Amino acid sequence: MANATLIKIHPDNPPMNKILQVVEILRKGGIVIYPTDTIYGMGCDLHNARALERLCHLKGLKPDKANLSFICSDLTHISDYARNISTSVYKVMKKALPGPFTFVLEASSKVPRLGGIRKKTVGIRVPNHQIPLCIVRELGNPIISTSIHDDDAIIEYATDPELIFEKFRHSVDAVIDGGYGKNVPSTVINCEDEQFEVLRQGAGIIEEYV
Repeated sequence: MANATLIKIHPDNPPMNKILQVVEILRKGGIVIYPTDTIYGMGCDLHNARALERLCHLKGLKPDKANLSFICSDLTHISDYARNISTSVYKVMKKALPGPFTFVLEASSKVPRLGGIRKKTVGIRVPNHQIPLCIVRELGNPIISTSIHDDDAIIEYATDPELIFEKFRHSVDAVIDGGYGKNVPSTVINCEDEQFEVLRQGAGIIEEYV
């Protein structure tokens, strides 16, 4: 049974020693809850299969059915994990990111298998928040991410890091306290056919960038 560490990190100027503490936990296969520019997220190292299984189990997801997104530090990672990105889609992403969007794109062969299944699509997220961006930068690759609240309900613990810690302290390895989160998730946009189809309306307004 995990016993989480609560790590307070300043959201605007994250101290490097604390970022490296989180990176070390991720490298060892840990699951971390962290703030974003929308709601708090839960994630693990993209390349750690056991951590990924744990993450899916924690959320009650079957790995082969899970739609998880990647937190990237900038657009340079995106071509590694997504393919056939048209110029028009790339231009919109460049304008909209970092920001409160998850872009669903065709997955490249570098996207790890989930439950033995190669995923056809991947959700790419570059949040406008220094804590996850610094973590991913230091880790050297994206983290696989999922929200900590039910999509069907707005739950108070999604915004208060101390309540989040109380709820998840025995199931994750670290909870980052970066201040209160928001309770509106990212806007999910399907870009597979260059249509910018809104799958879930959240905090971002894609029409401002198309």
